[in-house]
Amino acid sequence: MEMTFNSIYFQFSKKMEKHSINLMRFALAIIYIWFGALKILGMSPAGELVEQTVYWFKPEIFVPILGICEVIIGSGLLIKRFIPYTIVLILLHMSATLFPIFILKTSCFEAFPYCPTLVGQYIIKNLVLIAGALVVAGNHNTKFKKEIDTIDLK
Repeated sequence: MEMTFNSIYFQFSKKMEKHSINLMRFALAIIYIWFGALKILGMSPAGELVEQTVYWFKPEIFVPILGICEVIIGSGLLIKRFIPYTIVLILLHMSATLFPIFILKTSCFEAFPYCPTLVGQYIIKNLVLIAGALVVAGNHNTKFKKEIDTIDLK
Protein backbone atom coordinates (compact mmCIF):
# COMPACT_ATOMS: atom_id res chain seq x y z
CA MET A 1 0.00 0.00 0.00
CA GLU A 2 1.52 3.30 -1.09
CA MET A 3 1.22 6.21 1.32
CA THR A 4 1.26 9.69 -0.08
CA PHE A 5 2.97 12.63 1.52
CA ASN A 6 -0.41 14.15 2.39
CA SER A 7 -1.62 11.07 4.25
CA ILE A 8 1.66 10.80 6.19
CA TYR A 9 1.53 14.49 7.01
CA PHE A 10 -2.13 14.20 8.09
CA GLN A 11 -1.28 11.39 10.51
CA PHE A 12 1.66 13.36 11.87
CA SER A 13 -0.38 16.54 12.28
CA LYS A 14 -3.14 14.67 14.15
CA LYS A 15 -0.55 13.45 16.66
CA MET A 16 0.91 16.95 16.94
CA GLU A 17 -2.55 18.40 17.50
CA LYS A 18 -2.83 16.18 20.55
CA HIS A 19 0.66 16.80 21.97
CA SER A 20 1.93 20.15 20.65
CA ILE A 21 0.63 22.35 23.47
CA ASN A 22 2.30 20.22 26.13
CA LEU A 23 5.45 20.15 24.01
CA MET A 24 5.38 23.96 23.86
CA ARG A 25 4.77 24.18 27.61
CA PHE A 26 7.66 21.83 28.39
CA ALA A 27 9.99 23.64 25.95
CA LEU A 28 9.20 26.99 27.59
CA ALA A 29 9.73 25.44 31.03
CA ILE A 30 13.12 24.04 30.02
CA ILE A 31 14.24 27.39 28.64
CA TYR A 32 13.14 29.28 31.75
CA ILE A 33 14.60 26.81 34.23
CA TRP A 34 17.87 26.46 32.31
CA PHE A 35 18.43 30.19 31.71
CA GLY A 36 17.35 30.98 35.28
CA ALA A 37 19.75 28.42 36.74
CA LEU A 38 22.61 29.92 34.73
CA LYS A 39 21.83 33.34 36.27
CA ILE A 40 21.68 31.87 39.78
CA LEU A 41 25.06 30.16 39.26
CA GLY A 42 26.63 33.29 37.75
CA MET A 43 27.20 31.53 34.43
CA SER A 44 24.68 33.32 32.22
CA PRO A 45 25.94 34.88 29.00
CA ALA A 46 23.07 37.36 29.43
CA GLY A 47 24.30 38.46 32.87
CA GLU A 48 26.24 41.42 31.49
CA LEU A 49 23.27 42.52 29.39
CA VAL A 50 21.06 42.43 32.50
CA GLU A 51 23.67 44.44 34.42
CA GLN A 52 23.82 47.11 31.71
CA THR A 53 20.04 47.29 31.39
CA VAL A 54 19.12 47.35 35.09
CA TYR A 55 22.17 49.36 36.14
CA TRP A 56 20.48 50.89 39.21
CA PHE A 57 20.49 47.52 41.06
CA LYS A 58 23.55 45.68 42.33
CA PRO A 59 24.09 42.93 39.75
CA GLU A 60 25.39 40.41 42.28
CA ILE A 61 21.96 40.60 43.94
CA PHE A 62 19.63 41.35 41.02
CA VAL A 63 20.87 38.77 38.49
CA PRO A 64 20.47 35.77 40.85
CA ILE A 65 17.04 37.05 41.96
CA LEU A 66 16.04 37.31 38.31
CA GLY A 67 17.30 33.76 37.85
CA ILE A 68 15.18 32.54 40.76
CA CYS A 69 12.14 34.25 39.22
CA GLU A 70 12.86 32.52 35.90
CA VAL A 71 13.14 29.12 37.59
CA ILE A 72 9.82 29.79 39.35
CA ILE A 73 8.22 30.68 35.99
CA GLY A 74 9.60 27.51 34.42
CA SER A 75 8.35 25.41 37.31
CA GLY A 76 4.93 27.09 37.10
CA LEU A 77 4.63 25.95 33.51
CA LEU A 78 5.02 22.35 34.63
CA ILE A 79 2.10 22.55 37.10
CA LYS A 80 -1.13 23.00 35.16
CA ARG A 81 -3.09 24.78 37.89
CA PHE A 82 -0.43 27.53 38.01
CA ILE A 83 -0.50 28.21 34.27
CA PRO A 84 -2.74 31.32 34.39
CA TYR A 85 -0.47 33.00 36.97
CA THR A 86 2.66 31.82 35.20
CA ILE A 87 1.51 33.25 31.85
CA VAL A 88 1.04 36.67 33.48
CA LEU A 89 4.57 36.42 34.92
CA ILE A 90 5.98 35.38 31.53
CA LEU A 91 4.36 38.33 29.78
CA LEU A 92 5.67 40.75 32.43
CA HIS A 93 9.13 39.19 32.23
CA MET A 94 9.17 39.21 28.43
CA SER A 95 8.09 42.86 28.37
CA ALA A 96 11.09 43.68 30.54
CA THR A 97 13.43 41.69 28.28
CA LEU A 98 12.65 44.12 25.46
CA PHE A 99 14.10 47.09 27.41
CA PRO A 100 17.67 46.71 26.08
CA ILE A 101 16.41 47.39 22.56
CA PHE A 102 15.49 50.89 23.72
CA ILE A 103 18.13 51.42 26.43
CA LEU A 104 21.15 49.83 24.70
CA LYS A 105 20.48 50.41 21.00
CA THR A 106 24.16 50.26 20.06
CA SER A 107 24.54 46.88 21.77
CA CYS A 108 21.42 45.52 20.06
CA PHE A 109 21.77 46.91 16.54
CA GLU A 110 24.55 47.60 14.10
CA ALA A 111 22.00 49.69 12.18
CA PHE A 112 18.69 50.35 13.94
CA PRO A 113 16.15 48.76 13.38
CA TYR A 114 17.04 46.33 10.60
CA CYS A 115 20.48 44.94 11.44
CA PRO A 116 20.47 43.36 14.91
CA THR A 117 23.64 42.25 16.62
CA LEU A 118 23.82 38.83 18.27
CA VAL A 119 22.52 40.49 21.45
CA GLY A 120 19.65 42.01 19.46
CA GLN A 121 18.82 38.66 17.93
CA TYR A 122 18.87 37.08 21.41
CA ILE A 123 16.25 39.65 22.49
CA ILE A 124 14.15 39.47 19.31
CA LYS A 125 13.81 35.67 19.67
CA ASN A 126 11.76 36.42 22.78
CA LEU A 127 8.86 37.14 20.43
CA VAL A 128 8.70 33.38 19.89
CA LEU A 129 8.60 32.80 23.65
CA ILE A 130 5.77 35.35 23.96
CA ALA A 131 3.84 33.64 21.15
CA GLY A 132 4.41 30.24 22.77
CA ALA A 133 3.14 31.53 26.11
CA LEU A 134 0.03 32.92 24.41
CA VAL A 135 -0.61 29.58 22.68
CA VAL A 136 -0.34 27.76 26.02
CA ALA A 137 -2.60 30.35 27.67
CA GLY A 138 -5.22 30.08 24.93
CA ASN A 139 -5.27 26.31 25.13
CA HIS A 140 -5.43 26.33 28.93
CA ASN A 141 -8.36 28.77 28.88
CA THR A 142 -10.23 26.59 26.37
CA LYS A 143 -9.81 23.49 28.55
CA PHE A 144 -10.69 25.49 31.69
CA LYS A 145 -13.87 26.86 30.05
CA LYS A 146 -14.92 23.32 29.02
CA GLU A 147 -14.48 22.18 32.64
CA ILE A 148 -16.55 25.15 33.92
CA ASP A 149 -19.27 24.48 31.31
CA THR A 150 -19.38 20.81 32.35
CA ILE A 151 -19.74 21.80 36.02
CA ASP A 152 -22.49 24.34 35.17
CA LEU A 153 -24.47 21.67 33.30
CA LYS A 154 -24.56 19.36 36.33
